[in-house]
Amino acid sequence: MTDSILSKAATMEIPINSNGDSRTAEDDSLEQGAQIGGSLDEIVGTLPVAMDLQQVMVSGPNLNETSIVSGGYGGAAEGIIPTSSIKAPSMHHSNSNPSMMSEEATRGVAVEKFDSMKKWSINTYKCTKQMFSERFGRGSKTVDLELEAQIDVLRETKMKYECILRLARELTSHFYNMVQTQQALGDTFADLSQKSPELQDEFGYNAETQRLLCKNGETLLGAINFFVSSINTLVNKTMEDTLMTIKIYENARLEFDAYRTDLEELSAGPRDAAAMVRIEIAQQQYQIHKDKYEQLHSDVSIKLKFLEENKVKVMHKQLLLFHNAVSAYFAGNQQQLEQTLRQFNVKLKPPGSDKPSWLEEQ
Repeated sequence: MTDSILSKAATMEIPINSNGDSRTAEDDSLEQGAQIGGSLDEIVGTLPVAMDLQQVMVSGPNLNETSIVSGGYGGAAEGIIPTSSIKAPSMHHSNSNPSMMSEEATRGVAVEKFDSMKKWSINTYKCTKQMFSERFGRGSKTVDLELEAQIDVLRETKMKYECILRLARELTSHFYNMVQTQQALGDTFADLSQKSPELQDEFGYNAETQRLLCKNGETLLGAINFFVSSINTLVNKTMEDTLMTIKIYENARLEFDAYRTDLEELSAGPRDAAAMVRIEIAQQQYQIHKDKYEQLHSDVSIKLKFLEENKVKVMHKQLLLFHNAVSAYFAGNQQQLEQTLRQFNVKLKPPGSDKPSWLEEQ
């Protein structure tokens, strides 16, 4: 009887129903055979492995419908834990949300960059087309003759003032070297005056003359340096700022003419529904660039006016200072030279003033 039970148990399959209960009629017969021939463990130990793992994985039910038995074979139903309680799907859902949000943000940035690049390309194409049309005489150009003349005068004036600035700097460099030479010559005369008793007077008054010339030369250098600094500010800051505004104005004028030409070409074409939409869009772009052009036109006019007033005021003061200082120096009038510097509020640095005192450091 035991042999029949073993042969039956070796060939049977263990079905698993949907609720995890694996007890069948064959199980009852197994328990009866265990009572007759031995324990259930001995019978199970003699069972051959008749179930292939691959066959179980392929033919078995869906994992979502299976159960995990916490007890032994044929255990109680209380130990069954449904696999649906495992929160793998919710973990996947929580991980997918940030990735979806990141993907949407990346897509939004890419669309924004594409739109910006598209607008830039269209604007560049229109402006380039307008520029070539103007150069080859096939396109019209918006011109303010009075303003264009003022701009040309400013550019020419800037070139001449840059020449003045370059020459004034060269004069400063050469004159500084001359003053240094006079100081060295005066020191040499003074030394020889002490070592040559027979020529003490001659070396003495020559040394005094060179020292006086050196002192007056340093005063004149202060005036020239002040002149150079003021011209440099006028040329490289005030005029340059106005020219930058003029450059922006000229770009705005080119864009305005490009969109004006585009609107004129569309208006001269057919008037179907699609064309009317394009004309409306071109009209909006034309108005935007027209407002920008008119605003910059007003800004340039105002800046040119204030620049001219500032230039006259600055140059009147600096040219008068330069003339009086140079005349007083070469006339040997030390008092007039010093008075000229006081008149124009030019402060000279005394020797050794580069290093601050201990009171200034506190």
